[in-house]
Amino acid sequence: MFRLRTVGAFSWRMFQFRPFSCEPLIIQLNKCIDEEQIFDLIERNKATLSEKQVECAFYNLWQLQKQKTSLLKNVACVKDHPQFLTLHNLTTNKIKLMNDDTLVNVLYITQQFAVEAHDPLIQALVTEAWKRMERFDIKVLSTFSTCLADQHLYFSPLMGKIANIVNRNLETIQDLRSLSVLMVSISSLISQHFQEQLLNKTEILFDNLSSSEVDIAKRIVQFLKNVKYRYYPLLERCNKVFLNNMNHLDLDSISKILGWYHFLQFHSFEFMIVAKKKLTQMIPLFDHPASFVKLFVALGPVAEPEEKKQIASVLHKHLDNYKPIELLKITQSLIFLHFQSKEFFVKLRKLLLSHLKVSVRPSEISILVCAISMLPSPHLDESAISRIEAVLPQCDLNDLNDFATSVLRWIQYDHTHMSSITGKQLKLLRKLDHYGHQRLQQSNNLDQLWEELKSLKADWFRESLVEETIAALQRLMDGINYINVAGIASFISRTNYLSTLLLDRIASVVIEQIEKIHPFSIFAVILPYSILNYDPPQRNEFFGTCMQCLHSHLGTLDPLMLVFLGFSLATLEYFPEDLLKTIFNIKFLARLDSQLEILPSSLRTRVQFRLMELNRAVCLECPELQIPWFHDRFCQQQYNKDIGSMNGAQLQISKMLAEVLGGINCVKTSLLSPYYHTIEFECILDKRKKPIPYGSHNITLGKLPGMYWESNIQIVGSSLPPGAERIAFEFLDSKAFCRNIPHIKGKSAMKKRHLEILGYRVIQIPHFEWNSMALSQKDARLDYLRERIFGIGKS
Repeated sequence: MFRLRTVGAFSWRMFQFRPFSCEPLIIQLNKCIDEEQIFDLIERNKATLSEKQVECAFYNLWQLQKQKTSLLKNVACVKDHPQFLTLHNLTTNKIKLMNDDTLVNVLYITQQFAVEAHDPLIQALVTEAWKRMERFDIKVLSTFSTCLADQHLYFSPLMGKIANIVNRNLETIQDLRSLSVLMVSISSLISQHFQEQLLNKTEILFDNLSSSEVDIAKRIVQFLKNVKYRYYPLLERCNKVFLNNMNHLDLDSISKILGWYHFLQFHSFEFMIVAKKKLTQMIPLFDHPASFVKLFVALGPVAEPEEKKQIASVLHKHLDNYKPIELLKITQSLIFLHFQSKEFFVKLRKLLLSHLKVSVRPSEISILVCAISMLPSPHLDESAISRIEAVLPQCDLNDLNDFATSVLRWIQYDHTHMSSITGKQLKLLRKLDHYGHQRLQQSNNLDQLWEELKSLKADWFRESLVEETIAALQRLMDGINYINVAGIASFISRTNYLSTLLLDRIASVVIEQIEKIHPFSIFAVILPYSILNYDPPQRNEFFGTCMQCLHSHLGTLDPLMLVFLGFSLATLEYFPEDLLKTIFNIKFLARLDSQLEILPSSLRTRVQFRLMELNRAVCLECPELQIPWFHDRFCQQQYNKDIGSMNGAQLQISKMLAEVLGGINCVKTSLLSPYYHTIEFECILDKRKKPIPYGSHNITLGKLPGMYWESNIQIVGSSLPPGAERIAFEFLDSKAFCRNIPHIKGKSAMKKRHLEILGYRVIQIPHFEWNSMALSQKDARLDYLRERIFGIGKS
């Protein structure tokens, strides 16, 4: 009896002196409205805090931070609080007792408070999580992957193990939120096959996704950016989510989405319209440096003049606070906006050079050098050149290309302003050439090579590395497949290099794997054939397969893309009726007009020209379609000003034509044909092959029906004496030919075709013939012209 009473008394004493029970303390923590209240509870209960209470304390501290704006967040103050250290130390002793969810949540929140990765608590939490990883559910695993990503452990064995777990369990995963987090985290480690599986699974789970799930859509687009894959089906679906939730997108989200779209070359007219409107409304709201640079870079290229002036004026006072990548974006935007301020650029240059002096990473040095090269005075000193040379062996093709582009800008500036090119510039270019060739020659994997090639566009690459690059692609062309075929085709278009081996391989891949190729990719696939004027052996099957892929999407594809596609096919003499009737439709043209309103002027003009050229091609080559010509006014506006001045070779040809034909009155220069093809020189021969002088009573100049236009530029008509022929001459410079062989490109071939339809005999004079050693003397050139015109040699 005594023993029972004693035990009971002991239990009662223990009960009396225990602090609040688990549930009341958690409730109190949840009711706290500031950090001091939480820290007060920690201090009073530190002796008996359980692992669940530790998690609750961390959770509520982080929730209070999340509720604050970026200006009001005080992560550093919370981290330095004495009771945060108490919580930190208590956590270390509770790790083994934590369940999986608590363990990973505490790790995540601890990292959000900027506790360093080498901190013993972080290391202990990560180590314990590693031991338990195989039993984690998908949500816990995704959070853990984010923790590793925050530590930049993208290539660690831990992340590799996570990728393996996801791969083994992919079929059973039904939570797209967690899967999208994992996809972003493991994107650096996955194979192409695993990537396809992830995308297929994402598409299946997307069917059940709420239209309000912006964060999931953002992570999917980020994943596509990370793996550098412009996968249109998911991009379109994510874009719809963004459009449906535009009111809930903040500056950070809009800035990221625009950046991802730009990287992936995914163009959404609708998103651009609403993003511009929302960003414009944000201008008065953001004066914080980090936020404002996002606003400036995102809005600058599409802003109105007054808005550009307004946002540019804020930058100066915040310039010291920006990182190298932000300084590059600012520089690019300022140059694009034609911003003029000597004081601003001097300060910007000084900042960039100060960063360059201490930078050691190739990518960052490349960014800084690129930004400096864009400034009004791009000169680099010896120390900057030495820093570039030191990192060259570590550079990939992208870095080498960026450095070369910057050096060429520097050379151009020195040549223009100082009339000299220093040896150190040329020496640096030679080193860049050496490392570029070396990297290409050592390439043995197409996927790895393509990662470095896909964004290369600069002059240095085209002049120095294009042959070696084509050779590498030909060597590895068995690796071309439905994933990379559109990108490689687009890349070939930019090189102007005709490789029939590569183009035949691309055509075969498209025909064999068309069911896996998205309609948005068809334009990129067709482009090199159009530009380079090349028909693959299976021409009809190839183009037919491409159009079959497009057929059911003609009503939804981007108007700009359809115009460019229609023109590209027209250069190849391929005129699919359904595509043309889609384009030459009042509703389509109204959509196109509304889209043109927000495009930069250069792109807008380019689209208008392509539509005109397509309209001209259809009228001339497919009159049976009865599509009207409606570009008179546009052409009059473009050509009434000037159709261009003649270069040295054209002036030579003009004088010699006059000599061969018997006088200047037998040659006309700078004319326009019906449908507005420019004609450099023209002459008319009668039925006996004798030149007819202009101004003769039997020669008239005409106009197309409906042409009411006063201009000093003559429109050539078709009224000629019986048996006479009109001859059009065109001098073809190097731009009219493929860079590796004297094969005429698509636009020049189409122009010749059109002029012949209009009744001309067309004489094209290639630059490599006119400037050859065989025609180095005047008499030889005169004989050359006589041969081309009359079919005879020496007079």
